[in-house]
Amino acid sequence: MDLKSTDPRDYEASLHGIAAMPKEFPAGSRVPPHVHGRAQLIYATSGVMEVTTADGLWLLPPQRALWMPAGIAHAMVARCHVSLRTLYVAPDACPAAFPDAPRLVRVSALLRELILRVARMPLDREPSEHERRIVALLPYEIAWEPGGVFHLPIPKDRRLARICRSLIDDPGDGRDLEAWAAEVGASSRTLARLFRREFGSTFLIWRKQVRALSAVPRLAAGEPVGVVSADLGYETPGAFAAMFRQMMGARPSRYGDQDRSRSTGEAGLTLSDPA
Repeated sequence: MDLKSTDPRDYEASLHGIAAMPKEFPAGSRVPPHVHGRAQLIYATSGVMEVTTADGLWLLPPQRALWMPAGIAHAMVARCHVSLRTLYVAPDACPAAFPDAPRLVRVSALLRELILRVARMPLDREPSEHERRIVALLPYEIAWEPGGVFHLPIPKDRRLARICRSLIDDPGDGRDLEAWAAEVGASSRTLARLFRREFGSTFLIWRKQVRALSAVPRLAAGEPVGVVSADLGYETPGAFAAMFRQMMGARPSRYGDQDRSRSTGEAGLTLSDPA
């Protein structure tokens, strides 16, 4: 692929209604909170990234993308090496029915190919008629996810937020709700009520979701299931696999296999700054 700008300002100023920026992020890269004048479809062809706003956290493997409306502050962390292909969508190219809040997108094989094709289009010339038709098709292939396990809302209660941030940072932490109650200065009954009110689930179910999500980038990087399960506090890989399938609807091996197969396929298709 020809060299292309990795400066978001070039895409914000582009005359193209929809433009795609290709950019690589090494594992551990962090992009601080920032805002764009254009809406984005944040997508990585390989790797797993964490995107956060004031209201939530999304973990994005290559099977998912995140619609980010213009004007919403967001930050990004590359959980492993990430090959980003972000769409910048001008206001007049954004369908009126598109949501005005972040929303998960299921990435079909066709949507992935359309994004990769737009990412190869030069910024320094008008698109051809053929290219305009490709760009015009792209919004119609976007399929919205109804929430899903890849999204973790950020709680409003400061005590709950402290627990949640600690578990996101260290999902293998095995402390029960009584221990956390002593840590944050609230009763376990109060914390249980807060979990039900803010998340609609119990503490144990929420912790399972965090553990399943935290396993995705490690599995995608090729780490053995046994190592991941032990780090997350499971006595056997079978117990971890059962939990993972319950929360994610798939075996742990699926995420590693799909991510590696997709990441190795892009070349055959001819295919820090704010992202």
